[in-house]
Amino acid sequence: MPPLSRCGTVSIVGRPNVGKSTLLNHIVGEKVAIVSNVPQTTRNQVRGIYTEARGQIIFIDTPGIHKNRDKLDQFMNKAALGTPLETDGVIHLVDCGDPVGPEEETIVQKLALRKVPVVLGLNKVDVTDKFIPEYISLWEKVTGTPVTQMDRFVILPLSGKTGMNTPKLLDTLFDVLPPGPALYPEDVVCDVPQRMAVADIIREKFFQIMRQEVPHSLAVLIEDMEPKRHKVMHIRAQILVERDSQKNIVIGKNGKILKEVGTLARQELEDLMDGKVFLELFVKSKRNWREDSSLLVEMGYCENF
Repeated sequence: MPPLSRCGTVSIVGRPNVGKSTLLNHIVGEKVAIVSNVPQTTRNQVRGIYTEARGQIIFIDTPGIHKNRDKLDQFMNKAALGTPLETDGVIHLVDCGDPVGPEEETIVQKLALRKVPVVLGLNKVDVTDKFIPEYISLWEKVTGTPVTQMDRFVILPLSGKTGMNTPKLLDTLFDVLPPGPALYPEDVVCDVPQRMAVADIIREKFFQIMRQEVPHSLAVLIEDMEPKRHKVMHIRAQILVERDSQKNIVIGKNGKILKEVGTLARQELEDLMDGKVFLELFVKSKRNWREDSSLLVEMGYCENF
């Protein structure tokens, strides 16, 4: 691959369900992050890699900023707020159909201190532009500067769903990235560890099937993943909830939901691994697992607290 002129990291931050994962998937051209109408489906940082003639952008899709309720929430907010401080640029993505909330104020205050190049992405503008003035006013209030006079700050209407203005977004980002060689091969679009990717695929299927009924506490722990006879990949996954009542909901009547999740997940996993997959799912209830630091580490949510 010929040497690339620019390479850097760009974090995508915002409240839950503003469209961060949808935007990332559209830019890289493949699904690298869970997409759901249910808030807080993204729990880890997901790196999507976009490579072209001008260089390489490593996008980091962060968990949505929300209230801390347990150690898992603390980790997610720490990952979301800490990442922009270490990247070369930031997309502050907002939903034009939602009013400004305290989460936005926290994000803007952090970014204003860092003075990192920022794109204020006015997402879902193809649906409504109702609250655009509120988001512009927030930035002006926190920085004490009119947006027209702010350095390395761009306002860009976007639609992650349709791809509206994504070429302009890429132009803007390449303008601020530092010179340097690519960090990933040209054909790599995501660097999520395989076990974490497998767990996310399984968890996504619960969101697709159950929608708003899926317990917020649901998690997937990959207990075993290795090739067996005839090169079939055997995957054993524990579906974790906090209460026995949630366990019954996740399994479904006569095991219907669990079977549907297993079928959909296996199909996608076979595409991912380019081979046959034997998927074994079982559900376990563990009270307050989101406060269990050792379990969170095992799931890959954090190294330590």
